[in-house]
Amino acid sequence: MRKNFGAMTSVYPMPVFIVAAYDENGKPNCMNAAWGGIYEEKQIMLCLSHSHKTTKNIKLSGAFTVSIADAKHVVEADYVGVSSGNNEPDKIAKAGFTTVKSEFVNAPVINELPMTVECKLIKFNEDGICIGEIVNVSADESVLGEDGKIDLSKLGAITFDPVHHSYITLGEKVGNAFADGKTLK
Repeated sequence: MRKNFGAMTSVYPMPVFIVAAYDENGKPNCMNAAWGGIYEEKQIMLCLSHSHKTTKNIKLSGAFTVSIADAKHVVEADYVGVSSGNNEPDKIAKAGFTTVKSEFVNAPVINELPMTVECKLIKFNEDGICIGEIVNVSADESVLGEDGKIDLSKLGAITFDPVHHSYITLGEKVGNAFADGKTLK
């Protein structure tokens, strides 16, 4: 038997994105954004309030990065979500993050987070939907598998549980995409 909960934000898994951009002076800022995902094959979508400092920076610079928050940096990832760049000008440093400029877009890459999606702004809708073109994905060698590709088990990516307000690591492999279903054909 099912239990009804009414309308609520309960979609799983909900990624924990750390979105970063430069301000008009080239100073990096970042924020925690849980509402977003792939928009089209080489595009990403984020739902961002217009009042965020990072949102303002994206509009100014025309570029941003999206780092995947990991289990090793839960405290830091949560901090950049509960602290506003409008009030805390050194939010990145206070979180213990350091940055380098992306080789592909005018946006900061957070060194401590091992995977980053580097994006060029396509458009920002009136309702707060930010759409970016994925220009590059970079990953630290520490999260690569034997095949040279990103290994999710090494990445330690976390997901946001909106019901219990907690962060959970993504689990183990349970199947093979585009292959297991073929056994039912």
